[in-house]
Amino acid sequence: MTTARPALDPELRDLLSDMPLMPELTMELLAQLRQYPSTPVESLLADRRVDRREVTVPAKDGTPIPLSVFTPGSADRTTAAPCVYWIHGGGMVMGDRFSQIDIPLEWLDEFGAVVVSVDYRLAPEATGTVPVDDCYRGLLWVAEHAEELGVDPARIIVAGASAGGGLAAGVTLLARDLGTPAIAAQILTCPMLDHRNTSTSSHQYSGGPGIWTREMNDFGWRCVLGDLTDDDVPAYVSPSLADDLSNLPTTYIDTGSAEVFRDEDTDYATRIWAAGGQAELHVWAGGFHGFDALYPQAHISATARRTRTDWLARLLHAA
Repeated sequence: MTTARPALDPELRDLLSDMPLMPELTMELLAQLRQYPSTPVESLLADRRVDRREVTVPAKDGTPIPLSVFTPGSADRTTAAPCVYWIHGGGMVMGDRFSQIDIPLEWLDEFGAVVVSVDYRLAPEATGTVPVDDCYRGLLWVAEHAEELGVDPARIIVAGASAGGGLAAGVTLLARDLGTPAIAAQILTCPMLDHRNTSTSSHQYSGGPGIWTREMNDFGWRCVLGDLTDDDVPAYVSPSLADDLSNLPTTYIDTGSAEVFRDEDTDYATRIWAAGGQAELHVWAGGFHGFDALYPQAHISATARRTRTDWLARLLHAA
């Protein structure tokens, strides 16, 4: 297996030089990382006209799942808004509903979208289908309360980054198979799709420190899967296992050329096309995992974020 790697974008490489990187994750390191304060969402809302509402939704086992609802603060709204249902990243082992929330808040600014972010339960405390089921329950609540939220039920977009992108893909498969709710599109940003962790890009980003290495990915998946064997892993948890990718909503996938998830992400887009579906795929040359969330000021990050927003603008205009 080759150890040669695509070069990092020069600007990203310089920015990354000051960041402490890790080769792997352990339970001890995870406990330390979880102690860092969550994203200060108040600072992101300070200069926006946004109404914020906190609700809880019962999970399948009755556990309350927190949702944050962000609505453009305008009393003049006369038409139902699109909704972005946001699922955060963090390897399914860390993060909260405010992680990477600046990304969908840009769509609130641009399109007047209502943003709903879900706090699904994390592994290893929650395993198997629990995280994806939590996300699905939150999505059902949004669809059932669309009128109350001022949301157009025909324009609900499921979106997520990294682990959140993988969960978004799993939720979309689940909604398709159960026949509800309707999803207009899915936006999968550097999604975590395949627990097998065997692709060329996975092996390229192994054996050294990084933002998200093959070893860290293996740790995250082991935490999620618990005692499940490969034969027992549901496609809703590891979406690359899905045999059938037909009848999915239009899909946007982007990833970096210099990251673990590159190959599983490009394969997922290819299989959607092979099933007759519509997907737009961008592989950003020199982008490492989560580059546009970590360093939004970089030129390549601004371009990636603008391209994603332009795609969403085309989708909403067509709708």
